[in-house]
This record gives sequence, structure tokens and C-alpha cells, in this order.
Amino acid sequence: MKPSHAIIVSTCIIGASAVRMGVNTTDFEAFGHTLGLSESAIQSLENRYVWAYTSAGVLGIACLTATFALQPDKVDTAPINQTVVEVNWSESCWDEPHCVIQPQSADDVSKSLRIIDFFEVKFSVRSGGHSPNPGWSSIDDHGILLDLAKLNSISISNDLTYASIGPGARWNDVYLTLGGREVVVVGGRVPSVGVGGLILGGGYFFFSNQFGLAADNVRNFEVALASGAIVNANATSYTDLFWALKGGGPNFGIVTRYDLYTVPTYEIWVQQSLYSIDQAYDVLAAFDEWQLNGAADAKSFVTLFFTLNHAVVGLMYSEPSPRAPDVFAGFLNLIPLQTVVPSSNLTFSAVTQLLSAAFPSTRGRHDYRGCSTRIDAQLNREVYAAWREKALAVHEVTGANQTFAIQHVGANMARQGALKGGNPLNVPSGDMQWWTTLIDWEREEDDELVRSVSIETTDLYEELSKERGLDLPFIFMNDASQDQNPLTSYGSENILRLKDISKKYDKKQVFQKLQNGGFLLSKVQGTEM
Repeated sequence: MKPSHAIIVSTCIIGASAVRMGVNTTDFEAFGHTLGLSESAIQSLENRYVWAYTSAGVLGIACLTATFALQPDKVDTAPINQTVVEVNWSESCWDEPHCVIQPQSADDVSKSLRIIDFFEVKFSVRSGGHSPNPGWSSIDDHGILLDLAKLNSISISNDLTYASIGPGARWNDVYLTLGGREVVVVGGRVPSVGVGGLILGGGYFFFSNQFGLAADNVRNFEVALASGAIVNANATSYTDLFWALKGGGPNFGIVTRYDLYTVPTYEIWVQQSLYSIDQAYDVLAAFDEWQLNGAADAKSFVTLFFTLNHAVVGLMYSEPSPRAPDVFAGFLNLIPLQTVVPSSNLTFSAVTQLLSAAFPSTRGRHDYRGCSTRIDAQLNREVYAAWREKALAVHEVTGANQTFAIQHVGANMARQGALKGGNPLNVPSGDMQWWTTLIDWEREEDDELVRSVSIETTDLYEELSKERGLDLPFIFMNDASQDQNPLTSYGSENILRLKDISKKYDKKQVFQKLQNGGFLLSKVQGTEM
């Protein structure tokens, strides 16, 4: 005997209502009013919500609510605009979300977070999308992408002491805009990178050894909390949150504006050269000589990386010079294949344009990885040799291109951080080096093999440095790969403090439980969340 139509309808209503038991009409109406929705919009959404008895259905209502609360032009629903999906640098992050919210103000971000919290839906936040870690700044159709690209304003204070910058701005636009007023802020080195993610991870700059990390040079964070509250965290207000945001990652809220102090280094000396790969060990020797001696002059900076075919060296000094400063003497004795940029005094805007040409955005799959050690020339030679052998072998099979890069970190960088109020990174004292790599390849089926090169390289650095008393546990968040956990290197005391701050400003732990990916405090083992 078939059940009657009335029984079927009644059963569906009871089932739907059972799913919604935790939310009554008053709750939904109050929620709608906090978003500024009309009574008719609230009633329409509530009626749909009653029948949204699957997670996909609830997610659809969340996206629809965002459309009502923020206006349709700020919410992209299926079919999703593929150009928005493909903003992410790495194709491994080209996920199609259920909907994309593109806030244009702090209030838009606040409303978005309230919607996410109320409906308890998964989300990701993207400022520039440069992270190659899948799910960090992307999400599939099981969640919402908050794309901050339209929060990209750039302005300078009347006295030129600080700039106010949206998280969705790119460093290229920041430097060129500020160049019109002949000022510079401490930011990213790759012009196409977004502002937000870089600063939340610390932000290593050309002259961080002189001025500290980008995060150390923040005057104020305007931040939307999980509750929807918008606060300003700085040296006198929300001081604990201010400290946490200076390198603590995406754990506390969404920063909607960064106020960054300007630094006195607009015109600088530069030179860039390309060397034969046969000169690799000579170039490494010159770099390590600079690390151990010349880098004591914190105004000097050297970019060093090896491709499979060449060695690239960029020399910078944070003020004009009539000739190459003596701190770079070891490099000046080498004969390059090509002098890409001759000895010159250039404005930082001009340098930005050169960097944009040197670091074009290329399609494909990408990754990076990082580790830290004390400085040792023999260690670098041995690890470079092992890296090159493995990278060449993998290139033959996959076509993957990889780089070997060493970044000098002088003792003054940590001192600058302490002088400017401190940060949670727990950067070791003394001079050190941060190794990193950039990897490009095409095929998903090659992921494991291609990534094995950088994984084996960091493993070898760790093994040899421990044997020789050169090891450091620190991992720089901006260089960390998907299977690394840089927060563990912040130290147990700082982790406990960060978790307390997270609980204080995110009582329901929205950023730990609903955020799709990222270096989250909830993933750090050994301390309760």
C-alpha cells in the first residue's frame, strides 16, 4: 500500500523541522536584522531555510543571504566566473566554491563573517591567492570564498609617515602608488603577491635586516572579528590582538586595512647579474662571505637563487652610492655571463618595475618550502649539490623547474621586531639563513615526485645541520609548504598565548573550525585549543 501524499508532505516537513530544531523564528529574525535585511527578505530566507535540510541546501541559503545583505554584484554564484577562480597563482588551488563573496568595505566583511557563523558553513579567505597550498586561499563547492580583491585601496597620510592599504592590493600597486609621493613601506619582494597574507605571515623584505619584518612595521590593523565586530588593533588598543596579528597567521579575524609605517629608503643602489651554473660554487662562496662579514652592514642585501641553468645575484644597498659598496666585494671579483642591471641608483618604483619583469606570473602548478639553519659555507655546498642532482633528475621526467634560494637573516631583524613591540614568531637570536625554493610544473600526477625534491632538501639541511650543531627549528610561515607547520616553531609559550587570544576574540572558534585551510592554531599538537 502506497503512503498518501499528505503523509509524505508531513514527513518531509517534520524531517526539515528536525534539522532546524536549534534555530527558532526569533533567532533567524534577530540575525536578519543584524544584517539590515528587510522584513520581506527575512521572511523569504527563513522560509527557504526551513526546507534546507542538507548541508548543500544550508550553504545555498548562506550564499543567498549574502546576496540580500551585500547586494548581488558582490556575490558570485553558480556558474562561478572562472577568471575569479583562476586568480590563484597555482592551478592546484583552482577550486570552484559554492559562491564567491567580494566585499568592498569592512562592513561587508563583517556581514560575511556573521553569515558564515550563523549558518556554520566552511570558508576560505583570499587576498592575493599567491599561496600554492591547496585550500589555504581556495575552497571547493562545499564552502564560500571570501575574495578580498576589491579591498585594494592605497592612501598615504598627510605627513607621509604611514600608508593605509587594503588586504587585496598587490605590492606592485602599493610601491608604484606610494612612489608618487616618494615613500616606501616594508612589504613583499615579489610585486604580484597580495598584501594580506604576506603580512599575517610576517613578510620578509629586501631591507628587513635594517627595519624588521613587514609585520613589525604595522601601525594599526583594522580587523573584522568572527562576531562581526570591527576593531582597531595597535600599540594602545587591543594590544594583545595587535601582537598576535604580527605573524600569527589567519587565526584571529580578517584584516580589512593595514596602516604601515613608511621607511626612509626611497632611492637605493642596485646591481643584478646572471652567472653560468658552472660558477655556482664561486657564487655560493661569495654569498657566504657576505653573510659572515658584509651583511653586518644592515643596509646591504643580496638576492641569491639558482635555477637549473643559471645563478642569479641581485645586490641592493638602501641608500644611493657612487659605486658598488665595499660589502659586496666578493661578488665584484666574479665575471658574470650578463649584467642585467648595471651599477645604478634607482628609485624604489623603478626597482619595482624591474622586479615585475623578472617575476612574471606563469600558469601551472607551483609550490615552495622553507627551513632555517645557522650560516655555514660547507653545509650550503653539500646541500646545493644534492638538490641539483635530484632536481635535474626530476626535471628530465616531469619538466619541473626548481630553484635553490638562500635568504640571509641578520641578528638586527629580530632586534627590530623587539624594539617595535614584539611579534609571536620567536625568531632565534643571532645571524641565520632561511632556505627556500620556487617550483613550477604542469601535471597533477607529478605532484608527489616534483615535491620530493624540496622535501628531501629540507630533510638534508635538517640532518646535516643537527650533526654539526647548526640546526634551528624555525620555519618562516611565508615560505612554508602544505605539510609543514611553522606555528610549532613559535615556541610553546607563544602558542599558548596565541590560543588564549584566539579564544578571547573568537569565542566560537569560527576561524579554527570553519576555515577551510591555513596554518591554524587548532592544528598545533600538544596544547589544548
